[in-house]
Amino acid sequence: MDVKIHVTNRQGKEQIISGPTDMSLNLMELLKVHEYPVEGTCGGMALCASCHIFIHSTNLLPEISSSEQAMLDDNWDSKDNSRLACQIPVSENIDLLKIELAPEDL
Repeated sequence: MDVKIHVTNRQGKEQIISGPTDMSLNLMELLKVHEYPVEGTCGGMALCASCHIFIHSTNLLPEISSSEQAMLDDNWDSKDNSRLACQIPVSENIDLLKIELAPEDL
């Protein structure tokens, strides 16, 4: 099965991307495949926050881990709907998820 994700880029433009649920990808990897400017410098270990996104829908997402929460707590532009894309597996639970890329750290 493929899922569809509504992505708003840093310029406010929305696009729908899709990706397979059977390849053990996370949302950061899917964004990179679609050439979004998401660095993922830590390789998806929740250590850098370079894949910071805002969630704008009510999909059932995995609970925030303590390491993810610590990274978000240290990030100046975190909000209540902040997540790290590397911590969200591509599964049918995120079909039609609406996200926005967080601003780049300056």
